Amino acid sequence: MTIRIATIDDVRRAEPVIREHVSPAPLVRSYALERELGLSASQHVWLKDYGWTPVGSFKLLGALNWMANHLDLIGDKPVAAHSSGNFASGLSFAGSRFDKRVIIVMPESAAQIKFDLTRSFGAQIRTYDIATDHETGIRDKLTREIAEQEQAVEASPYDDADVIAGNGVGGLEIVDALKQQQRHVSQFVCQVSGGGLMAGHALALADGFPQADIVGVEPEGADDFFRSLAAGQRVRLEHPTSICDGLLSYDVGEHNWPILKQHVAQSVVVPDLETRQAMKWLYDHHGLRTEPSGAIATAAVLSGRLTPAGEGDLVLVISGRNIDEPRFREWISDV
Repeated sequence: MTIRIATIDDVRRAEPVIREHVSPAPLVRSYALERELGLSASQHVWLKDYGWTPVGSFKLLGALNWMANHLDLIGDKPVAAHSSGNFASGLSFAGSRFDKRVIIVMPESAAQIKFDLTRSFGAQIRTYDIATDHETGIRDKLTREIAEQEQAVEASPYDDADVIAGNGVGGLEIVDALKQQQRHVSQFVCQVSGGGLMAGHALALADGFPQADIVGVEPEGADDFFRSLAAGQRVRLEHPTSICDGLLSYDVGEHNWPILKQHVAQSVVVPDLETRQAMKWLYDHHGLRTEPSGAIATAAVLSGRLTPAGEGDLVLVISGRNIDEPRFREWISDV
């Protein structure tokens, strides 16, 4: 595989592609979190809420940019990808915008809302058992089979320069919005799994606010980036586990690692219980029904595992809100 490392120029080139199809996701000030954290009056906390997008997560940004940059290669062929659900709906949305057929491999245990969203934009879905995938590798095998049998073009949900650049447009949105208000960012806190979300945002935040600390957050049972930082090289987990189904990649992508290594010096590891508590807090204080992966960055600061530092603002990413109501109620009860 040829490694092309995304740059801030790639992110800027992606912006008009994204703007043609979707408006910026809201950047909302959290007065409640400012009080909860005891911040000074001069510091603000901002929530970048990708749950607002047409697919309920940030994933359509990278999917749109990937599709736009592969139209000649795709031609009349279908596009194939694996996803826990959010890239599935993002790629399906992109397929509907560019009139391309999309086939997605998803865990049979994925949230129903993720199945429904993906199908609503026209994609076909094939399922696999995620519980045994670490032993069988069936997810990747099934995706390769589809590519071979259907002559499909494969799209990576995170390990691709065009996906990273598209996701980074969200980071440009943050930078532009805060600079317009003459704000300064001290800390940017974002989920890390395969690294597509964080790599894109890190490029934008490092360019716009070079003094800001860029901090990753991972589930306790899926902390491959934390381990990679400690080892100075990519570390693979054989069986990542967490309620954060969107953060269960086995390792950080090859295209993502050089960017993360350069711009992200710290990763915070959060137990699932504290993520559930953050889900409840966001619901009680902001009326946001977030999926676990979406709430984990907020959990890092609410739990005290990450202490706000510096005199500037704190930005937290809410990466998605796609969760079934019964499961949401179950996870926010008794916490």
